[in-house]
Amino acid sequence: MRSSLMWPVVVMGAVLLGPALTPAAFAQVDSREAIALQNQIYQLRQELQMLRDQAGRGGAPAPAQRGGAYGFSSGSSDMVAQLLTRVDAMEEQIRQLRGRVDENLNQMQRQNADLTKKIDDLAFQMSSSPAPGAAAPARPVAPPLAAPTAAPTPTPTPLQPPAATGPTPRTPERALQEGNAALARRDYTAAEQSAREVLSNRTSPRAYDAQFLLAQSLAGQRQFPQAAIAYDDTYNRSRKGSYAQDALLGLANSLNAINEKKAACDTLGRLAAEFPQPRNDLKEPISGARQRAGCR
Repeated sequence: MRSSLMWPVVVMGAVLLGPALTPAAFAQVDSREAIALQNQIYQLRQELQMLRDQAGRGGAPAPAQRGGAYGFSSGSSDMVAQLLTRVDAMEEQIRQLRGRVDENLNQMQRQNADLTKKIDDLAFQMSSSPAPGAAAPARPVAPPLAAPTAAPTPTPTPLQPPAATGPTPRTPERALQEGNAALARRDYTAAEQSAREVLSNRTSPRAYDAQFLLAQSLAGQRQFPQAAIAYDDTYNRSRKGSYAQDALLGLANSLNAINEKKAACDTLGRLAAEFPQPRNDLKEPISGARQRAGCR
């Protein structure tokens, strides 16, 4: 028979620790504070288990040794008080951590909403304004009147062989290969044409690669508003794809180039949140982008 001395301790510890130890609470917190807090709770569990084991081995204590309303001895009462104090402190830490996590999530949601609105505004401006350098269409000039002439006598035309068909269109793979080669030699116009050729087929399995090539070629031509939209489209096509990190970095650089520094910093914040460990080749460019945008 378990000791009545230990049951209030065990029950009280379970009640206090139950809500604090839910997996959802720690799934949202990834910090050294949370890890340290988990270690403290683990130690507290061990102490509670030791008290339960001692009660099981020693049986019920003698009535003379009991004290207090629940029959605690003075030594056990002190230990229970210490455990309850530690539980209260850890619960307060958990509440603070949860509050900080909620605040960070709300801030990230606001930044994402602002960034989405900025991209939509850029897309609207690009669709409503003519392309730079485009000349107004010339008014057609009527041909001069000429004196009527007699209709010529029709002559029989010899049969012609069927015209040879044009060159075979490139496959998406060939277009991307030549487009990336053009990008490497800084022929950004040719790279853009190759990318748009692949993107003309909306169901092309290489559309993701072509979208990233288009963004790079537009950035190379310093068409930064269009490049920002193309980079954003690349990211939205596959937010965990092979170009996701590059697309967010390119988007941040394009926004910074058109003096949208806050939106650029928000984009770099999203990059850090979604990819805490970026690729090694992107660490230095990301750091440089943060400096150019003046991110805190």
